Amino acid sequence: MRQGAQGSADTGTPWAATAAAAAAEPAAAEPAGSARVPQQAGAVRGEHTHSEPPAPAVPRARPVIQRASVRGQILDALRAALVAGDLRPGEVYSAPVLGERFGVSATPVREAMQQLALEGAVEVVPNRGFRVVERGVRELAELAEIRALIEVPVMLRLARTVPAERWAEMRPLAEATVRAASTGCRATYAESDRGFHRAVLSLSGNEQLVQIAEDLHRRAQWPLVGGGPGARGRADLVADAHEHTALLDALVARDLDVVRALVGEHFAGAAAATGA
Repeated sequence: MRQGAQGSADTGTPWAATAAAAAAEPAAAEPAGSARVPQQAGAVRGEHTHSEPPAPAVPRARPVIQRASVRGQILDALRAALVAGDLRPGEVYSAPVLGERFGVSATPVREAMQQLALEGAVEVVPNRGFRVVERGVRELAELAEIRALIEVPVMLRLARTVPAERWAEMRPLAEATVRAASTGCRATYAESDRGFHRAVLSLSGNEQLVQIAEDLHRRAQWPLVGGGPGARGRADLVADAHEHTALLDALVARDLDVVRALVGEHFAGAAAATGA
C-alpha cells in the first residue's frame, strides 16, 4: 500500500480488511425475558399504595462500550501493516483516510497512531497526519545489541535453572514459528516470533523485563528505509525460525556456550536480513 494524506482509500488491502469488523457498534438491548411492569392507574412512578407492595424495578441493560476494543483492533492492524511494509517509512498518513479504509471513524485511528508515536514508529505532522519514521541499518544494529545485552544473561540463567520438562512446553511455540515463517508473511511470523521469545523470557518471573524486551523486539521488526515489502524473504524467515528449535535443544542440554552463540547470532542475523 502506498497512501498519502490526501490519497484515496483502497478497501481491497488485506491488512485493512482485518480491522473492518471494528466498525460495528452493538446497540443496547433489553435483557432476555425481561418485561415491562404496568403501573397502577393513578399512581406516580416511585409511589405505591398501602394495599400492595411496591413493584420491583426492572433492570435495564447498559450499553456495551467497545471503544477500547476498536482502538485495539486498529492498533494491531497498523502494527501488522508496519511490519509488512504497507505503511512505508517517510510516508504521511491521515487518520480520516485510514479510518475510511478500515471502515471506522478517524478517532480510533488517531488514538492508535498516537500510541505508535509513543512507541517511536510514527511522528506527528501537524495538520496532516502521521509520518512513518525512517530508520537505518545502524538503528537496527543498536536494537540487536541492546536485545542481546538483556536476553543473553537471562537465557544463560534460565539454562542453568529451568528443568527440561519446562523447555518441552515451549516446543509447540517454536514449531509454530516455523509454520508461520513458511507462509512468507512477515507480519504473521513477527507475531509468532514475539510469542516464542515472550514465553521463554516469562520463565524469569520478571514481568518488567518481559515488557521491555518485547518493546525492543517489536521495534526491531519494523522495516528499514528502502526495504519495502518482502525485503526479508521466506528463506530468511524460515532460517530464523529454525534457530528457535536449535535454541531449545541447547537449553535442554544446558550447553551455555551454544545458547550464548545462538542468541547473539539470532539477533544479528535478523538485523542483517531486515536490512538486506
